Amino acid sequence: MGRDRVPDRDAVDDIVDQWAREWPGLDVTPLEVLGRLHRTYLRYQSAIGRVFDEYGINMASFDVLAALRRAGKPYRMTSGQLAESSLVTTGGITLRIDRLEKAGLVRRERDAEDRRIVYAELTPAGKKLIDEIAVAHFENETRMLAELSKNDQAELVQLLRKLEHSLVRHQGS
Repeated sequence: MGRDRVPDRDAVDDIVDQWAREWPGLDVTPLEVLGRLHRTYLRYQSAIGRVFDEYGINMASFDVLAALRRAGKPYRMTSGQLAESSLVTTGGITLRIDRLEKAGLVRRERDAEDRRIVYAELTPAGKKLIDEIAVAHFENETRMLAELSKNDQAELVQLLRKLEHSLVRHQGS
């Protein structure tokens, strides 16, 4: 099979066939989309995990470091801002910050005017590390998308946005 050729069948097709054989008439169309999305996510997670492993961090740490880097100088945010940015609870963020602080990648700093406000701020070592990881991470993601044209990628972005909207709307129903 050539590198550019997408296989005619995959494991999801086999699962769909098994359902059709065992339960004719059952609509498993969602499996064709969501099953592939799930398998793709697992492969994605594994691929990005290898990059993070090279730098001795995990996805959770990357999320915090990247959020602080994206915030711009002075590369700091409150726990609440970080939680909102990464869709994690403030308690979860506190644990992540604790680990990163212990590693010397972030430091905590109280607000000069309101001592109740505590910022997490990138240290110079944290900024250096996230700058290195970001380059490796985005190069890795570029390789992952190599077989999709720019048009394919743009179409996929729109479809995924639409899917996320549908999931949010129908979460409770």
